[in-house]
Amino acid sequence: MSNQTDKTYAVDRPDDEWRKDLSAAEYHVLRQAGTERPFSSDYEHDATEGVYRCRGCNAELFRSETKFDAQCGWPSFYSPLAEDRVEYIEDSTLGMKRTEVRCANCGSHLGHVFAGEGFATPTDLRYCINGIALDLQAD
Repeated sequence: MSNQTDKTYAVDRPDDEWRKDLSAAEYHVLRQAGTERPFSSDYEHDATEGVYRCRGCNAELFRSETKFDAQCGWPSFYSPLAEDRVEYIEDSTLGMKRTEVRCANCGSHLGHVFAGEGFATPTDLRYCINGIALDLQAD
């Protein structure tokens, strides 16, 4: 994974297992910190109530109640389910400073978080998350 840390995760699998269990597109996003095409995820506008889980390890990450329409091309949330569910990594690729969001349970890349964009949310944060990194479990 790009910008890999030395952290050990609860779910720690060899790379060949990740490649076997994930599609090529899922592997690219989750394990290589890739980005899915904008507007390609059904989750961007899905109104189903439930919990969004990590596609890599099934950890609960976000709830539908914190999802909002940022019209950015990816599912957006204003808060994770709990702060210990995600970790933050400074990302200076692409010539800008961003904050990468990873699953704290398996280290999979989820997307990025942005602050101060002016959305009418309780946190003024936008967790811009790749839909391919998530599985939605309906309530």
